[in-house]
Amino acid sequence: MSFLVVDHVSKFFPSHAGGGEVCIFKDVTLKVDKGEFVTVIGHSGCGKSTLLNIIAGLETLSEGGVILNGREVSGPGLDRMVVFQNFALMPWMTVFENIALAVRSAYPDWGREQVTAHVHKYIDLVGLKGAEEKRPIALSGGMKQRVGLARAFSIEPKVLLLDEPFAQIDALTRGVIQEELVQMWNATRNTVFMVTHDVDEAILLSDRIMLMTNGPSSRVAEIVDVTIPRPRSRDTVIEHPHYYKIRNHVIHFLVRHAVHGAAGERGVPGETSDVAPLVVRF
Repeated sequence: MSFLVVDHVSKFFPSHAGGGEVCIFKDVTLKVDKGEFVTVIGHSGCGKSTLLNIIAGLETLSEGGVILNGREVSGPGLDRMVVFQNFALMPWMTVFENIALAVRSAYPDWGREQVTAHVHKYIDLVGLKGAEEKRPIALSGGMKQRVGLARAFSIEPKVLLLDEPFAQIDALTRGVIQEELVQMWNATRNTVFMVTHDVDEAILLSDRIMLMTNGPSSRVAEIVDVTIPRPRSRDTVIEHPHYYKIRNHVIHFLVRHAVHGAAGERGVPGETSDVAPLVVRF
């Protein structure tokens, strides 16, 4: 049995046009193995972040179910940790205190020394040694997100949920933190579900890339296997013969849906919500 199962999940919101409901996505089904890194890409409005929030237990689903390690997800829990794009740090707490808050919640029986050692382990892992006593106002965007990643990894969740975590960081810093995320994931092998708009980021990080059609009533159209062996780095991944094949395929998918899906519910001609996702492997 797969570690994380998203089983025919649909989400409806009340229509603002007066009565009825709007379907954000329909019959989303996905099976994720333990230690797998899965990324979802699609145009704005297809429900990527909503799906992530449903897995996190922060949003209710309308139909279907989410099963994690054999148990149905019914609300938030420390077995799932979210890293948001807006950093979500406690502004009155230091770097150390922000991470320690999560560690104490996850391990209430630990003593001070054990908590301190564990927090410093993850501070070192994200390259923030020396910044332990700084508050968020004194940190750059990249440093803030490093704190968020350290906090998430430190409680060793069953699933790490990343909601466009690098969207507010400049391109150069984003590349460095992507590399650091690769190193952290290689060390921990957490199961990861990530939302992104960055195709190159998805190829660097993912085992599989889930491509969603336009909303409303979006669906999972394709699941692309990233057949580039690990370990990966930004300067070597582009040399692999599959890199541009995967990249071009994903971009063509997005361009095709940007054109045909501009009217929303019309989507791409010939596509229906009950078609199983196409698995693409190069």
